[in-house]
Amino acid sequence: MRNIKKHIRFDWAAKRLLRDKKNFDILEGFLSELLKEDIKIQGLLESESNQEDDHDKFNRVDLYAENAKGEHIIIEIQNTRELDYLMRMLFGTAKAVTEHMTLGDPYSAIKKVIAVSIIYFGLGKGDDYIYVGQTSFKGLHTDQELELTKAQQEVLRSTTIRKAFPEYYLIQTTRFKDVIKEPLDEWIYFFKNNEVLDTFKAKGMSAVKEKLAIDHLPEVEKRKYRKFLDNLSWEASVAQTAKKEQEDAINEAIEKAEKRAEKRGEKRGEKRGEKRGEKRGERQNALKVAVELIKMGLNNAQITQATGLPEKEIEALRIRHL
Repeated sequence: MRNIKKHIRFDWAAKRLLRDKKNFDILEGFLSELLKEDIKIQGLLESESNQEDDHDKFNRVDLYAENAKGEHIIIEIQNTRELDYLMRMLFGTAKAVTEHMTLGDPYSAIKKVIAVSIIYFGLGKGDDYIYVGQTSFKGLHTDQELELTKAQQEVLRSTTIRKAFPEYYLIQTTRFKDVIKEPLDEWIYFFKNNEVLDTFKAKGMSAVKEKLAIDHLPEVEKRKYRKFLDNLSWEASVAQTAKKEQEDAINEAIEKAEKRAEKRGEKRGEKRGEKRGEKRGERQNALKVAVELIKMGLNNAQITQATGLPEKEIEALRIRHL
């Protein structure tokens, strides 16, 4: 039987514990496994988005750090579904690019931005749980990728355009099947389940076991964490209620529309029936008149003019009644 211990949710830890320099090893471990290189965090960057007020609706970025190479790293955790979340990722990256650029600096001073999003809902269509977004330029006619010259590489401090431009890492925890195939999967398992197995050995995971176990929290922090969980439950309940009310309103509107359509159909049917009856009656009268006119000796053209019936039909009546 596996030994499982409950740990603090990563989104709460990002806003509270991971901002402390003594806990950077947790963040460094995760980013090292994600980016496949050793990452050292130099410190957290100040940002309009990086605020501690839980009620600030503009508090979008959970962690905004700088690594040893001078690259800016955005880490954002999103629990509720947002259809335009991809554009929010773009906004956050653009903000990071411009916030730390001094007026008058050359464009080569722009820092590389790495945006990491950990989301708890399905975003788009796809069969993977980790997606990487990078920028490249390809020839319209040749499909050949544009490369940097040596001079550009020196100025941009990058060997390729992909490495100079922002990168996006999108982790969809709900699509993860809890199957551990590589060290990074241990982190995603933790993000999804708030659990750490004894077998986990990914970089930074030992620090998670030690520092993010709920039992290790001081009593004051435990109370804050419980309040955070209560707020999440309340928000989920509100969202569920709003969704149900919206569904009920839509179903009610559909039902009313169907009833109106049914009534219109019945009225149309009645009108069609009346019209069919009138037409049948008019035809029967025309046939009766035609027979009388035949008996009176009028020719087919005269009877057609009087009744509106075609001459062929009048001729058939003539044969039948004479």
